[in-house]
Amino acid sequence: MWSGVGDFLAMGGYAPWVWGSYGVFAALLILEGVFLVRRRRQVHGRLIRRLRRERAERSGEVREV
Repeated sequence: MWSGVGDFLAMGGYAPWVWGSYGVFAALLILEGVFLVRRRRQVHGRLIRRLRRERAERSGEVREV
């Protein structure tokens, strides 16, 4: 097995690829979270505007010409 933490971190000479893969995965996971939050805010805003518009139409504030 490994004789120490240094050997583990070196990954038998493949450390750049192994840790690079973990880094790319972590970055993509973070980006996915950011995109999900942005999309949720967009949908929420769109739904709020739609609800307000429908309430205004029902109350007679907005009349079609």
